[in-house]
This record gives sequence, C-alpha cells and structure tokens, in this order.
Amino acid sequence: MRALSTSIAIAALGVAAVAGAEAVPVIGRDARTAVAVTVYNEDLALVKDTRELAVAPGEQVVRFEDVAAKIEPRAVAVRSLTEPEKLTVVEQHYVFDLVSPEKLMEKYVGREVELIETDPKLRARVTKAVLLATNGPVYRIGDRIAVGHPGRVVLPEPPAELYARPTLLWRLANSGAAKHRLEVSYLTGGLGWTADYVFVVDPDDRHADVTGWVTLTNASGARYDDATLKLVAGTLNRVRVRDRVAFAREALAARPAAAPKFEEEAFFEYHLYTLDRPTTLADDETKQMRLLGASRVPLTKRFMVVGRPAFFRSRQGDLGRELPVSVYLEFRNDAASRLGMPLPAGTVRLYKEDRSGAQQLVGEDAIQHTPKDGEVRLRAGEAFDVVASRAQTDYREIDLKPYRAEVAFRLAVRNHKPAPVQVDVREPIGGEWTVVESSHPAKKIDAGTIGFELPVPKDGETVLTYRVRVAF
Repeated sequence: MRALSTSIAIAALGVAAVAGAEAVPVIGRDARTAVAVTVYNEDLALVKDTRELAVAPGEQVVRFEDVAAKIEPRAVAVRSLTEPEKLTVVEQHYVFDLVSPEKLMEKYVGREVELIETDPKLRARVTKAVLLATNGPVYRIGDRIAVGHPGRVVLPEPPAELYARPTLLWRLANSGAAKHRLEVSYLTGGLGWTADYVFVVDPDDRHADVTGWVTLTNASGARYDDATLKLVAGTLNRVRVRDRVAFAREALAARPAAAPKFEEEAFFEYHLYTLDRPTTLADDETKQMRLLGASRVPLTKRFMVVGRPAFFRSRQGDLGRELPVSVYLEFRNDAASRLGMPLPAGTVRLYKEDRSGAQQLVGEDAIQHTPKDGEVRLRAGEAFDVVASRAQTDYREIDLKPYRAEVAFRLAVRNHKPAPVQVDVREPIGGEWTVVESSHPAKKIDAGTIGFELPVPKDGETVLTYRVRVAF
C-alpha cells in the first residue's frame, strides 16, 4: 500500500504542473496583503482576506486558493477595493475534490493504468491493466481479474480538475483596471476560542492575583499569517443558513478598525476584544494569548450548605450524616477590585502556595459571560474539616386542595478547624412558603429560597432548627 501511495503522489505532482501551465490565474496566499479574523466562541469565524489580482478585461476564470477547508461557500462575499463597480463575480464554485490517493484512483476507474513490479535484482516489469474498482483494488489483466497488486500503480496521464488545496473558482467580469485589490469575506468552522483564568489565592484567602488567557484553536484547514485578530464573546442566534449568509455580507461592508492597543468594546449585544498586534494562526494549532491581569483582587470566602426542593414535598426522615459543606470564593468584577472589564465565559483554576512555596490546585469552576460590575461565585470544592448532618423532624399535611403542609428540620454543622467559621445555609423550596419558627434568623434570599447564617465555633457545633409552612 505504501508503494501505491508513492506512485500516486508522483502523479499528483504532474497535476500541479499541468494546472500551472493553464491560462487560469491563481491567487494564492503569497498574494495576500492583509487578513483579519473575527472568532466567535462557538466554532465560527469571519475571515476577511485581502489579496492582489491581475485580471484581463472581459470575463475570466480565476482560482482563489488557500481558503479554509471548513468554509461556508454560501456565505462568501467578494468586492474590489480598487474599483468596486467594475469588477463583479459572475459565477462561483467551491472546489473540495482535493488530490489524494483515493481521489486519483477513483478518476481512473475503467481506464488503463500501469502496474510495475521490481524483482530482487531491481529489474522492473510493466504490466498494463484496466482498473475496475478501487476497493481492493480490482484490475483486469488480459482475460484475467486481479484483486490487489504487490507493486506500484502508475497513472499514465494526470486527470483534469484536481486541486491540491481548497479553492474558490470564480468567473469574473472586469471592465476596469488590469490590477485589483480584492477583499474576500467568508464564514468558516474550525475556529473557536475559550477564556481561561488563573487565580493565585493569598495565604489568608482574602485576595488573589488574576491572569486571564484566551485559548484559541484553529482547525479550519487554513493558515492566517500576521492576522488582525478579534474575539467576540456572546451567543449568536444561528438558525438558518440564510441568516449566516446575510451576516457575512453585512459584515463585509464594515471596514476593520485600527487597533493601537488591546481594547474591549461593546458590540451589538456582545463584547468584542481586539488584540493589539498581528498574530499568526497556524492550521491545527492551539495557542494562548494574555487577555487580562490584576493583582490583589478582593475575595470573600464562604462555607455553604445547600438543600433540595424535594425535602419539602414529602415525608423524608434522616437526610444524611457527614454531609459535605461546599467552599466558595466570591469577587466583584469592578474597578474597585482592579477588574471592571466584561469577562468572557471560561474556566477558572484556583491555586494557592503551600508551605514550601509551591503552587497547588485548590479548585476549578466555570463562569458564564460576566458583565462589568457583576458578581462571581466560584465553587472551589468541599471543606474537609466542616461537615453537616440533616434530618426532617416533622411533616404534617394541612390541606390537599391546594396542597399545604408544615415541615420541620434539624441541621447540625460541626467545625473541626482551630478557628470559628460562618456557614451559610440555602434552602430552595419552590411554591409558596412561610417560616413559622426558627432557632436562627431566617432570610428571604429570593422567591424560592430561605437563607440562614450559622456561626460555628472552633472545634464546636451549631444546630439549626426551623419549621416552615409550604403550599404547592
């Protein structure tokens, strides 16, 4: 099989040579003068590729090569920046029948090929055969049928219309200059980005040094050298192909703005981040770029126990012992906290130095798109030295239509730390509810949640009891 691939590769070189000899102008990546890439965080990018083109008067076919393999051909828009009214695209084809051993063999089904065998003395024997099928492959040699062949397969002449790279094939009508500067805009898949944040928490868990990174992946099948890079944070509505085509054509009319420095800006109902310098996006590459940095961002550490709505809807009894108590770190995304820039959705990794000075991972959480002045809560994990137990101590039905009941609970929190802690209790209920009695002040967090704040002494225990009337 290796010999088969080698012989077909040689034939492919012949295809390139013939294509180069044709009078069809090729606009490759070497003709590129500028490229801008806008990447959305949902496997979508808008590419604006500007190249120089020499074109004769009248109608002419040209090849625009080195486009993304995952291009959306129905969303391609082309215009001349030199004389927009005098150069038009009459017809367009997207060619993806690329050179490969399989494609070359398929072109020769039913045609004559040469089979070459080499003996131990390096003497070659050539046999002419007709290729009947590629799954084998299957040949007819004289009046015999051969399945497979130990030697090489040589294709006597290159087939027409094979392309080594994804190509846009245009028929252009030119009534103007002999040289044009073309701006080609298209949508492609295979490009996406995510945000990653690193928080290094200080010894007291009260501040963190924050670094934000953009992780960009290019699997589009094309390379973009010295590209102007823009990132859009937000969720686009992508329902119909027609919508995507209209989006690409509208975006083509907007010229890319100069970006003298890294900046973030509101863009429609999204946020746009522009890199302050050109960057190269190689194909099949994942790269990271710094998005933001801030030192000593204030943190609030919370211990929290969260219940379930089902606890209030039926008779339960014992609801568990040694229950985990979650640990959260909260911060505010504002200027006073040394942040204040809209934060794209991404993954936050929390680190802290141990006694030796080595940073250790202490938790990981995901954040959603967070606007300026928004609040963020990160779940780091579960506390080792703070545990809880919960029991439903009473359940009494009052009415059936509408259904009403009284439910009572006992929640005990034990603290094995050498310092006191405060544990916040959040009880999601649903329906209508009223706290009848409680050992600690009850707080209405929202329409469906009761909150309690429990101070727990060091090496001690705090017990919360409460009764609530519910209606569903």
